[in-house]
Amino acid sequence: MKNHYRWMRGILFAGAMALLLSCGGGGSGGGSAGSLGGIAGSGVTGSGSDSPAGTGTGTDGTGGTSGTGTAGGSTDGTSTAGNGSDDGSGVGSGGTGVSTADATGIGSVGGLGSIILNGVRYNTDAATTSLEDATELQIGMSVRIAGKIDSEFTAATAQQVDSAAELRGAVSAINVADGSFVVMGTTVTIDNATVWSGANSLAQVVAGSVVQVWGLPSAPGTLRATRVELKPASAEPLATGVVQNLVPGQQFTLGQLTVRYGGAAFSGGIDASTLAEGAIVRVRGSAAPAAGLFTATKVQGWYAVPTQNTAAVQLAGVVTNYVALGDFKVLGTAIDASNALVTGGLSSSIGDGVKVELDGFMTNGVLVVKKLRIRYVPGTGGPVAFTLIGAIGNYLSPSSFVVKGQRVDASGLTNDDFENGTAADLANGRRVTVVGNTVVDGVLTAQTVSFLPP
Repeated sequence: MKNHYRWMRGILFAGAMALLLSCGGGGSGGGSAGSLGGIAGSGVTGSGSDSPAGTGTGTDGTGGTSGTGTAGGSTDGTSTAGNGSDDGSGVGSGGTGVSTADATGIGSVGGLGSIILNGVRYNTDAATTSLEDATELQIGMSVRIAGKIDSEFTAATAQQVDSAAELRGAVSAINVADGSFVVMGTTVTIDNATVWSGANSLAQVVAGSVVQVWGLPSAPGTLRATRVELKPASAEPLATGVVQNLVPGQQFTLGQLTVRYGGAAFSGGIDASTLAEGAIVRVRGSAAPAAGLFTATKVQGWYAVPTQNTAAVQLAGVVTNYVALGDFKVLGTAIDASNALVTGGLSSSIGDGVKVELDGFMTNGVLVVKKLRIRYVPGTGGPVAFTLIGAIGNYLSPSSFVVKGQRVDASGLTNDDFENGTAADLANGRRVTVVGNTVVDGVLTAQTVSFLPP
């Protein structure tokens, strides 16, 4: 009989615990349900179950399955979708309540309406912006943002925004089949995310024409173009790359270009004494190179990657020096992605020449990656999404209007591609989120348009 009673008490106790743990499971703060959500998502970034339960501590709407926020996130744990944003962009919220260590993001602009960089929306309301080689920031331009970002790399606030072009000069060779061209001794490669202004593709570029290129330095002498402009306003020559064959106080090479810098002014965190082999620099001059020789009037340090321990860093770039997932470089920075959540493709596809986005923290000079997104694999391609968030201006028709200074063509959309409205609702002043995957001849081809509250 005693054993019978013990058995009954065990059943009742188990049922009571199950009932207790099922209460309040929405990540809304404290309680046993929040603890259960933490158990479900702990230790596995972005895996876990599809349960909407959170830890009870998340208030930024980042969601997901890691148990750190409210319901509504993606089940793959990536930081580029399903994070609770209600603007239809599928990127981080850019909220002003971000609280974490200082952060740095380097890459190319993926969207405007604040700034979308590497899948995260940086709020720029209080940011200071410094631009060279352009009068306004545009999609595809390289950028460095200093500010704050949350620990899951989903919401950020910008404090300083810096942007400048990487290359400007005459095209000396073109290989349409390989998707490359040469300017001032640098081989420029393109991919399906390259933005074109003044042209539709590489097929419209001719030898001798002057181009201005924003891009991501990769192996010495190469640049992955993120934006190409024909007929730039300035023809003053400019080159960016990895310093090689340094003769202190005299010269070095960038790809096939020999740079003489004896009389140059330095800026960007470097000077003549700290210029070193392997550094990434921009060089500017007043005259085009002659016989492969370029006299620099300015030598500028490229976007600096912080080295202090625990610094939060976002990088976009091309993989070089690949040995293993725990040993490669991006933008000259040592990378350890051996424990990273990899999305956008198989980790086995990562190698030299693959374009990636990285979120992580610096440790002893190495970026230890928490999240890695594959953005382009040579011969295979990769996902592309550009986003605009703001009010419509200069509206003429669905095929011609402007959002955040970017021209848009939404004429190819059906009613299913609009959210909270139709093409008939497009008008000056209407706030929208536009998402597209190509920019040709300076026009973003829209894939979706979401109408936002006034």
